[in-house]
Amino acid sequence: MKLTKKDFKAIVMVTISALFYSFAMKAFVNAGNLFPAGFAGISTLITRCLAEYADINVPFGIIYFILNVGPTILVYHYVGHRFTFYSVLQYSLTSLLTEFMPSIPLTNDMLLIAVFGGIVGGFAVSVALMADASTGGMDFLAIFFSNRFNKETWSYVMAVNACILVIAGLLFSWEQSLYSIIYQFCSNQTVKTLHKRYKLKSFFIVTEHPDEVCDAVFKTCRHGITRINAEGMYSRSHKSLLYMTANDYQVRDIIKSIKAADPKVFITIMKSDQIVGNYYQVPFD
Repeated sequence: MKLTKKDFKAIVMVTISALFYSFAMKAFVNAGNLFPAGFAGISTLITRCLAEYADINVPFGIIYFILNVGPTILVYHYVGHRFTFYSVLQYSLTSLLTEFMPSIPLTNDMLLIAVFGGIVGGFAVSVALMADASTGGMDFLAIFFSNRFNKETWSYVMAVNACILVIAGLLFSWEQSLYSIIYQFCSNQTVKTLHKRYKLKSFFIVTEHPDEVCDAVFKTCRHGITRINAEGMYSRSHKSLLYMTANDYQVRDIIKSIKAADPKVFITIMKSDQIVGNYYQVPFD
């Protein structure tokens, strides 16, 4: 795989993601004995169970790395090689940094630990996703199914995490589990706010130059457009209504290309919760 300028930018973002994720683990998760989301939460649960019930101390990073092997193989075959490479780099750095980074307790207030820990952890995940990577584990699975069905799956990931917290509450402390819910909720909301790949927007475009507008859009993205003949009732002039759906992160470029083709265009943009049918999703590679 030949590295390009874009690849080096992605590597920098993945490294930043790993630093923030490790910081969230050390400064918040460990300080509050919380259980984070996904494979990090499973790894934390396993390490504490081994220490508590078997008197075996296994480093978090080792278990976290091992758990990611299976999902890595899955996304390598079905999602993308570069995406897999970046993700392996992210969770490998996280495994190392979490072991060697010193503990940094910032506060003893459990609510502050849960809220700000979740925000920092969610930010770390979002940075990795914006680099077309992930933090591995549940992110791998969420992105795999999102790619297959063109629908956000973070709510389903939240349901799986809830099961982890129930087990943690039964084995350890319900108070820690309840605070972990706050941590995971804040993390989940941060990701949903910052990550726009699977958020969809519908465009309703009224123009007198449909061919020029369509050509401009096709040069920007690979989404289909439906053209409907229309009439402006105030001006009594012939117009065309163009309808299309695109990803949220493409909105700015699409608007710019449309306005360049027709400065007098009228555009309405609406949120789309789900689409059914053929839809082109830009691949990771």
